[in-house]
Amino acid sequence: MTTLGFIGSGHIGAQIARLAVANGYTVVLSNSRGPETLAELVEELGPQASAGTATEAAAAADIAVVSVPLIAYTEVPVEELAGKVVLDTNNYYFERDGHIAELDDESTTVSELLQQHLPTSHVVKAFNHIRFDQITTDGKPAGSLGRRALVIAGDDDASKATVATLLDEFGFDAVDAGPLAEGWRIQRDEPGYVAGYRTVDEITADLANAKRYRDMVPNEFGTHA
Repeated sequence: MTTLGFIGSGHIGAQIARLAVANGYTVVLSNSRGPETLAELVEELGPQASAGTATEAAAAADIAVVSVPLIAYTEVPVEELAGKVVLDTNNYYFERDGHIAELDDESTTVSELLQQHLPTSHVVKAFNHIRFDQITTDGKPAGSLGRRALVIAGDDDASKATVATLLDEFGFDAVDAGPLAEGWRIQRDEPGYVAGYRTVDEITADLANAKRYRDMVPNEFGTHA
């Protein structure tokens, strides 16, 4: 049985874990506060779920899900994730994470930073542009008319195919944005980011209409529009 290991089990991680268990996967959860704080979630998920440290979750994982605040990405275990597919759900919020120069000047992207930290893993950006509460409600069976689509990005085609299959099992179509360097197209302030229900055609158009921050006009809140 395939195991998903969760480095971070908050709003997003917990929702993906619920889908994983519902689709027959084993899950190992972790967070920064210790396995004992995940007892309630483990009880809810049942015998297919357990909790451990981040290192234990990474070691147990066939596929890992990293869902921690960006400021903590360098704490993600490295050796235990070697050779594994790693889903990165993260986004950059300077209000929470502090300013990161390479992201502010757009010389890299969130998932590229994680890939640099995990040089022997296969990072795939996924689940970063859907509200957490919709992860377990918006999925539909394969072939459903108007099925919701989610974006993936990654540098390894086989790993992206693995994640696309996972998304399909979870009820979503996958739209490939290309390599990790193109992940900016679905980040905060872009048309497809937390934009509600999007089909393949709609999210593909959102990706095409994305603009670099340097080409946007800052609004009164200090973000872009």
